[in-house]
Amino acid sequence: MNYPEIDQESRRWVRDLARVGPAREAACRELYPLLLRVAKSEARRRAPTLALDGPELEDIAHQAAADAMMAISERLDRFRGEAKFTTWASKFVIFNVATKMNRHFWRRHEVPYEQEDWSALASRFAAGPDDQAQAREFAAAVSAAVEESLSERQRVVFVATVVNGMPMDVLADELGSTHNALYKVLFDARQKLRAALVASGHLTRPSEARSA
Repeated sequence: MNYPEIDQESRRWVRDLARVGPAREAACRELYPLLLRVAKSEARRRAPTLALDGPELEDIAHQAAADAMMAISERLDRFRGEAKFTTWASKFVIFNVATKMNRHFWRRHEVPYEQEDWSALASRFAAGPDDQAQAREFAAAVSAAVEESLSERQRVVFVATVVNGMPMDVLADELGSTHNALYKVLFDARQKLRAALVASGHLTRPSEARSA
């Protein structure tokens, strides 16, 4: 790696973490407490909305810091020096805390991924009381299109992620699948639903919207 703009401290982190042996071990021992401090701060920030505290929060922070350490070690070649190394590394921790807390929330509340709450979808479309009837009608049209146009796999993924708001990584764990595989399923489902809603008159074709 040869980026002149990278500060010396960041260069040291990358150099030592890329080594094998005592130098790398020492760098890991130095970096881990920094990652853990960020993890604990982020976990505490998110905790009130998820009603988490005590040992659960501590465990999530330690797991996030450990996973971030592994991710950082595997991606050292992606560091470009656009920020300090510790700032760049902190992003991995924050991502891991968010992911783990989302998983924890969904598993604790045991919301079935196949449960369909179309009223929740309708409420997202309604900006005010006057919009509620139209929003309910559109949600009903989406529900009908889901039943008529999607495969069972597409229906499960669409309902879980779009209707129920389940994080994709949690659903991937539930179904024993991967992010990429489920994103492809969701993309195909959206394409089918758009075509069905255009055919039923609930959506306009892109060309018609531009010419209107």
